[in-house]
Amino acid sequence: MSFLKIDGRAVGYRLLGDPALPLVVLAHPLGMSQAVWDELLPALLPRYRVLSWDLPGHGSSAAWHGAKITPENLAAELLALVEVAGSERFHFVGTSIGGVIGQQLLSRYSERLLSAILTNTGAVIGTAEAWQTRASAVRERGLGAMAVDIVPRWFGPAACEAQPALLDGWNTIMGRGDANSYALLCEMLGRADFRARLRDHQVPLLLVGGSDDIATPPESLRTLAQCAGADEPVILERIGHVPSVECPAVFAELLVTRVSQPSTMAPLPAGSAHVNRP
Repeated sequence: MSFLKIDGRAVGYRLLGDPALPLVVLAHPLGMSQAVWDELLPALLPRYRVLSWDLPGHGSSAAWHGAKITPENLAAELLALVEVAGSERFHFVGTSIGGVIGQQLLSRYSERLLSAILTNTGAVIGTAEAWQTRASAVRERGLGAMAVDIVPRWFGPAACEAQPALLDGWNTIMGRGDANSYALLCEMLGRADFRARLRDHQVPLLLVGGSDDIATPPESLRTLAQCAGADEPVILERIGHVPSVECPAVFAELLVTRVSQPSTMAPLPAGSAHVNRP
């Protein structure tokens, strides 16, 4: 684990692998941490240098100092870390709010991207009212109390059955975060709308969803595909909101297959719009 001071805050990040390899940047979901990528590292590191980091008030990163967070703030934080890595261009993978960061990159910094894989996200996620309600509840009750209601929305039944301690573990991780930073990110999601901002990019783009995702269901990915001019999303069967945790081997294979060097994305085999979980 390393730390970078950005606008007076310590941001926790990991930069792993051979500097001569292409860089892949990984952006985690709201309420989680960069630990969601741990099971993918053995598959990625022989081929890529990997950069991940913790969102404000999450994991090892300090709480947000200001009164508002925007997608541009988060993209700027990412680009500051990419500067540490010394890479001009990079591949990007983001899940949920990480996918919102990816959309900000596509809309404003597409020239920096070799490719983008956005999972379990949307051009608009939920409603402003719902996010404001959650932000207010988090500030009032704290993340520890709210985690028991929020964490079960992340994972499909198959993952919960296969990993009996999964919910308890992520309840603990979420409960350790900074409530105000989380609330500010909720409010950001309530404002974020990329429906009219994604048409002009020329970045190879893959969208991935889960058939059991109740937070950003497959239809959310299909709408995003229309907005971004992308192909039909890959929908992972029996997977919820966090494929890097629920099916890391399948997800890692998908990433390695689709992210090529240096700047194109290999096509999926014909008829593989849906991937079944073994």
